Amino acid sequence: MARRVDPERVARKREQIIVEAARLFAAQSYERTSVSDIARGLGISQATIFYYFGTKDELFRAIFERDLPVAQELIVRHIHAEKPVPAILDILGELAKDASDPSATGMVVELFRRVHHDPELITIVEQTADVITQGLATLINGGIARGEIDSGLDPIETARWLQAIVDGAYLNARSGYSPVQDIRRTARGYLAPVVGGRTDD
Repeated sequence: MARRVDPERVARKREQIIVEAARLFAAQSYERTSVSDIARGLGISQATIFYYFGTKDELFRAIFERDLPVAQELIVRHIHAEKPVPAILDILGELAKDASDPSATGMVVELFRRVHHDPELITIVEQTADVITQGLATLINGGIARGEIDSGLDPIETARWLQAIVDGAYLNARSGYSPVQDIRRTARGYLAPVVGGRTDD
């Protein structure tokens, strides 16, 4: 009789492996981190890791695969907000909340290094970014219609620019500093209607 698989137990074990792998990848790079390093950190065998993740590349991708459902839930939670600007600021705050983690910069750097070598990773990152872009753009359109956001802004390009600000916060992350309030302040000023129209063209 085949042994029954407990989905919750599998999910917990996968998450434990992903968290430890992310910590080591951020601290000592993808290339310098072996599967045996990850196994040693968890007190398990390499075979156990390969049971859950077929390759080291797959394990690295799994770190970022978690972002897609989180992004989808975040947008669904805010997309129908009556007041678009606070909703946009809340989304940006959620996206940036982990930037105070000391390992944040290392993980982003490793992503940039790996993304050029792994087409599947590119797809995962692009899917997540697209969910956020479309969600923010919808809210920006709503804010423009209400007269609360500068009508001279292109919603899609503005959404991408706001994400770039969040990305920058991760690249400049430092322990003990949360960039959330600064990001919210920057975004609020950028989105605000400009009296007399924009003159930067």
